[in-house]
Amino acid sequence: MAESDSKSKPSLKDQGNDLFKSGNYLKAAALYTQAIKQDPSNPTLYSNRAAAFLHLVKLQKALTDAETTISLNPNWEKGYFRKGCVLEAMERYDEALDAFRIALQYNPQSSEVSKKIKRLTQLARDKKRVEEVVNMRSNVDMKKHLGTIKSELSAKYVAEERWKEIFSFLVETMETAVKSWHETSNVDARVYFLLDKEKTDTDKYAPVVNIDKAFESPHTHSSCYSFLRQYADESFSHAACLVAPKSIISYPQVWKGQGSRKWKHGQNDGFFVQFESPFSRKLWFVPSSTEKGQILCRDPVVVDISIHEVLPRVFKEA
Repeated sequence: MAESDSKSKPSLKDQGNDLFKSGNYLKAAALYTQAIKQDPSNPTLYSNRAAAFLHLVKLQKALTDAETTISLNPNWEKGYFRKGCVLEAMERYDEALDAFRIALQYNPQSSEVSKKIKRLTQLARDKKRVEEVVNMRSNVDMKKHLGTIKSELSAKYVAEERWKEIFSFLVETMETAVKSWHETSNVDARVYFLLDKEKTDTDKYAPVVNIDKAFESPHTHSSCYSFLRQYADESFSHAACLVAPKSIISYPQVWKGQGSRKWKHGQNDGFFVQFESPFSRKLWFVPSSTEKGQILCRDPVVVDISIHEVLPRVFKEA
């Protein structure tokens, strides 16, 4: 009679499977552990326990069991499938893909594995792009976009120290604006001045002038321009850099021109950077977009300043 009762009693594995199906993963894992102690070379038990650990989010333990499953039966697709599922949960998508592809080699008819591969391929692509966007946001380098103006400055200024100072001023101003946009989706409308270290009366002239009201109307625009031109002259500035978000500019809306003045740079949000010096003038538009949930400044676009200037010439032409 005792022998008959023993035979009818479910195995530890079967008891664990029943608990797993009912969602009791902790007790299922415990029963699989007991079964492993009795049969430590059984790959199915490690595979089942890996699945239980995965549901319990004990990912490292699940990964260890999946790898043990593979070592005990390298030709069984289930071990690679378990490993792929765990690596997917760890967001190690490239490694998960490798595991699923091996699983598919051992079971080419598995639609479940094929779906995993398709999904993981897209997830890996998305993750890589997110990393690229984060890297682009954190590693702002404007120098690589300003080769033309760098060459112009080096050709027009006799003193190497002077043109390098002006170029560094421009780079720093643009990079600060891009970083601000990434953090707040905005930049303050300002004009930054490169003051003369010896001649400028710094008690009277600051290196930054707010111009947030300059673009409300033709009148405010004209008044601001006149003020800035006088400011640049009296402060002995060597260069100036205007930064203004497109969204606050009611006048002049340079992106709404027609005919020869037609805007050719899309309708993205973003901001303008206008560089002014006695020898050179340049205008850029820095378009903005949202990608992977992140605000991202695109590469600055050179705009024809003779057609689309945000402000008239600030310095007297040398």
